[in-house]
Amino acid sequence: MTVPRGSAPPTGPEHPPDGPAPAPAGDPAELLAALGGSWTWILGSAVATLVPGVLVLVWPNESLHVLAVLIGLYLLVIGVFRFVAAFSRREQGERLPGLLLALLFVLAGVLCLRNPMQTIAALSLIVGVVWLVSGMLTAYTALATRDLPHRGVVLAAAALGIVAGVVVLALPTESARALTRLLGLWLVLLGLVELGVAFAWRAALRRAAAAQQGQGGIAARL
Repeated sequence: MTVPRGSAPPTGPEHPPDGPAPAPAGDPAELLAALGGSWTWILGSAVATLVPGVLVLVWPNESLHVLAVLIGLYLLVIGVFRFVAAFSRREQGERLPGLLLALLFVLAGVLCLRNPMQTIAALSLIVGVVWLVSGMLTAYTALATRDLPHRGVVLAAAALGIVAGVVVLALPTESARALTRLLGLWLVLLGLVELGVAFAWRAALRRAAAAQQGQGGIAARL
C-alpha cells in the first residue's frame, strides 16, 4: 500500500529562516517528493494493485507459473511506487522506512520472477511476508506522524495489509487455484482500500489549499 507520508502539505514549500536553503527547482529529490505526495500517485498505486487482483480472479485456472509472474510484476511496480512515495517525507531520516519497504517489494518481485516455477508454499511465504511487513510499517507511520489527515483510513489500510499477510501465511493452500483465489481476493480488497486513501488524501490537499488561499486573501486586505 502506498500511503501519504505526512500531513497535507501546503501549496508552496516553507523553510524556516535558520533552516536549510531551498533545493533547486530541478532537484530530483524535490521532484520525487512532489510526485510521491500527490493523490494521483496514490491512485496509481491503487490501480496497480487492483488490476492484477482482478486478472487472477477472472482467470483462476492459469498455471502457477503465470501466477508467479503476475505477482512478481505487481511487487516490482508497487516497489517503484513505494520508492517515490518515500521522498514525500519532509525529513531525510523519516524516508528510511519507506525506502527499506520499497527495497523489500523489489526483492520479493525479483524472487518471484527469477524462479516462477517455485512451489505454492514459497510463493505464499513471499507475498505473506511482504504484506505483513508493509501493513506493520504503514500502521507505525499512521500512528507516529503528527496531524495526519484521515488517520483512520490509513490505519484501516494498514490493518487490512496485516490481516492479508497473516491469512496468506497461516492458511495452507493445496493448489494453485486456491492460492490464486486467495491472492486475487486480497489484492482487490487492498486496492479498494488504497483507493479510499487516495481520495481522502485529495480531500485533505484541497482543504489545505483552500485554507492557504483564505489566509492569503485576509493578508491582502490587511
